Amino acid sequence: MTFSWKNCSLDIKDFVFYLLSETKEIINDDIIGFYIHGSLAMGGFNPNSSDIDVLVVTNKSMTIETKRKLAQLFLTCSNDPFPLEITFLNKEQLETWKHPSPFDFHYSEFWRERYEEDLSKGTNKYLNGEIKTDADLAAHITITTHRGICIEGKPIVEAFPSVPRSHYISSIMGDFQECLENIKEDPIYCTLNLIRVFWYLKEGIISSKQEAGNWGLASLPKEMSFTIQKVVNSYANEEDTYDFVKNELLSLRNYIYCNVKELLS
Repeated sequence: MTFSWKNCSLDIKDFVFYLLSETKEIINDDIIGFYIHGSLAMGGFNPNSSDIDVLVVTNKSMTIETKRKLAQLFLTCSNDPFPLEITFLNKEQLETWKHPSPFDFHYSEFWRERYEEDLSKGTNKYLNGEIKTDADLAAHITITTHRGICIEGKPIVEAFPSVPRSHYISSIMGDFQECLENIKEDPIYCTLNLIRVFWYLKEGIISSKQEAGNWGLASLPKEMSFTIQKVVNSYANEEDTYDFVKNELLSLRNYIYCNVKELLS
């Protein structure tokens, strides 16, 4: 079963409010707003598999010491019980929008071992003052402005810029290309992501993976329905496991790829 912020369990909300409280303690009064996006905001959150996606906006850039404290916090609480993906941007970075967008600090489980190494050795290899950029932020911010939820702070419309459509498409197409290559290894995520990119390009709908799966069932050729239904069921309930034949995945992938290519041309 999947959830949204409105109907999720108390432990999910407690986790988010704990993150907010501990983050504010570290960055003091510098916070402009704390926002959730992704599946929890859009109604496709699976407690067994989904990340909690957060954007935090601050008044000014943060020090290396602040980054180290945040890394320690997120290393402790991410995956206990929900994996976290969180990005910090400051006011100036959003006022002068660029793509890929610069940001101050990012944590996801992908960075766990790197941050653990820096903290254990007292080094600054990853936790440093370097200004990094992330092409994914065009997508995250677009989703936030369309479907996100303000947990605390300025309203979303005041905190974030309007990202050009071309930047959003550029952002989602990076993941789309990876999913074309990896659909056999990760059929659930990749299939749903391919469908939602197709849906956006076809009808301009910004959707969760679950919504995209349901649209695919209703809109894509009937001969693909069995494959899509297995994907949707697997996403909604990890206990349902299905075998996927290589040809059924490639057939679906190729159909979406050809249509997306035509829409982009």
